[in-house]
Amino acid sequence: MSESALPDVRALDAQVDVASFHRARASLTVRTELRRQFSLRRTRLALGLVVVLPVLLVAAFEFGGDEAGDLWSLAALATFSAANFTVFTLGASAGFLLMVIVALVCGDAVAGDASNGSLRYLLALPVSRGRLLGVKLLASLATSAVALVALTVTALGVGVAAFGRGPLRTPRGDALALAEAAARIGGMVAYVAVTLLVVAALAFWLSTTTDAPLAAVGGAVLVVIVSTILDQVSALGAVRTMLPTHYADSWRGLFDDPMQLEAMARGSLATVIYAGFFLACAWWTFLRKDVLS
Repeated sequence: MSESALPDVRALDAQVDVASFHRARASLTVRTELRRQFSLRRTRLALGLVVVLPVLLVAAFEFGGDEAGDLWSLAALATFSAANFTVFTLGASAGFLLMVIVALVCGDAVAGDASNGSLRYLLALPVSRGRLLGVKLLASLATSAVALVALTVTALGVGVAAFGRGPLRTPRGDALALAEAAARIGGMVAYVAVTLLVVAALAFWLSTTTDAPLAAVGGAVLVVIVSTILDQVSALGAVRTMLPTHYADSWRGLFDDPMQLEAMARGSLATVIYAGFFLACAWWTFLRKDVLS
């Protein structure tokens, strides 16, 4: 057999490498990571909780009589209409429940695979570490967004059934028509999602530094709690504006007349800076990390 008739081994190897690369890219997608996320028990429990919470709140208002407490006067207005109930539910949940869910999802993104020993097999695929992190981050953010939207939609539906449709009443005594109320609630949902990016980015960074998911989740939650406590110390003065949670409640300006959006703009800018820094740290850490599990 002549030398020209022999197969080109290097060409065959290149074809195999290309085929393996494309199979790896096809197996490591946001869709597959989302399927993994929603197959986890903690994700299903978290989504179940955000669906059940509005029902529990309605029951609390029904059995609690007229003493509904106070949350920027929103608790006293929560039973006026479905719109009011939705605003109250989102406002009451954003500070802790949604924060914990986002930390849970993003803190488990990488550390969860490291703890069960599957991370090293993922890294064996002919796909860059940067792509792996990107897929996991997008899937985690999408899962967190589903939880936020599910809470909003459920609160609105439960509110309609319990309190009926009607204008949104503000603490100033104004009544906003349904179309305007829907726009402002949409703005509130968008701003809450933006502020939660700080928690998501911090938990994701911590997830790249440890093999224990609870350490990443707990670390992110602890930082947010400490920031919230420090924000209550008026002696800190202007230093409080540098805390990641200082502008978390600035969505309240949406329900003033006229709307007060300056604090929301500052909060959005602060969130982008903090989230960008934490995500940069996540990439820097993971691209240089020796993965042994």
